[in-house]
Amino acid sequence: MLESVNNMLTENLGPFGPLLVVGVLGLMLVLFTLPVLLKKQVDPLDKLKQVNRASARTADPEARLRTDNKNDKLEKYSDFLEPKNEEEYSAIKLKLVQAGYRGKNAVRTYHFAQFSMGAGLLLLGALYAMLQKATGDPSAQATAISILLPGVIGYMLPKYWVNRRQQARQEEITNGFPDALDMMLVCVEAGQSLDQSILRVSKEIRAGYPALAEEYLQVSQEMKAGKDRVSVLRDMSERAGVQDVASFVTVLIQSATFGTSIADALRVYAAEMRDKRVMRAEEKANTLPTKMTLATMMFTVPPLLVILVGPSIYNIYLTLSATQTGY
Repeated sequence: MLESVNNMLTENLGPFGPLLVVGVLGLMLVLFTLPVLLKKQVDPLDKLKQVNRASARTADPEARLRTDNKNDKLEKYSDFLEPKNEEEYSAIKLKLVQAGYRGKNAVRTYHFAQFSMGAGLLLLGALYAMLQKATGDPSAQATAISILLPGVIGYMLPKYWVNRRQQARQEEITNGFPDALDMMLVCVEAGQSLDQSILRVSKEIRAGYPALAEEYLQVSQEMKAGKDRVSVLRDMSERAGVQDVASFVTVLIQSATFGTSIADALRVYAAEMRDKRVMRAEEKANTLPTKMTLATMMFTVPPLLVILVGPSIYNIYLTLSATQTGY
């Protein structure tokens, strides 16, 4: 029976008739199955996750970081990507926090970036060495350098990036801290509490100093959550990694401990921070001539020598030429 059906399809539709019929039947089965799959009820947990992700997209960046799960794929490699030593893990996490990376998977992502970039550039270096080997006869030292150097650069590049981000963020906090203290002093003297003034300052300075505004906002949220003010301020000092912020936290803790006026403490410390900022600007201005000395010598002295000595050298050359032709 199957042979007769096969012969009939071959006679009517050609040699590929049976395959065409099988393909049409498979397409019909897919079309009939799609409505059933589309009517499948959504799991309540999946629906809740979708709602949380949608709300996180419209919320502030901190909420989006708390609910973002895009790096969960690396969780099964956490034993390989995260340090086993608690001190080493805490040091790397603190460094990433000071650089502005506060996600719960920041350490894992950092080590994955190091491993992936190191392995990728090492592979490119190996391909380049194979190409050199095919086109020429490089030495063993040149081959080793062409293979290992890209891998080392790829492994150290994330660390360099984090260090630069940390320095830039600390510099931004240092530059914006005196202005933030002045705003906080105005808010406290206007009758607002310390918590309200911190929240107001975080909103006002976000356009100019987003890193410092982020720190103030987190302090305000932690205080609203009921965390101890001393612990919150010390955590802020540790996250910022700036000496001025650490001194400010010490002043606030001492003011709360001894019962002195916060406004008086802010007024004295704000004036000190303004003077310190002026001193830093003067220090940079005083070091500028020293830094410009080398550039001045490189770009001024050679042209000056050419202008002054060049005609004399040319006249000496002409004199020697004339003397040689005269003999």
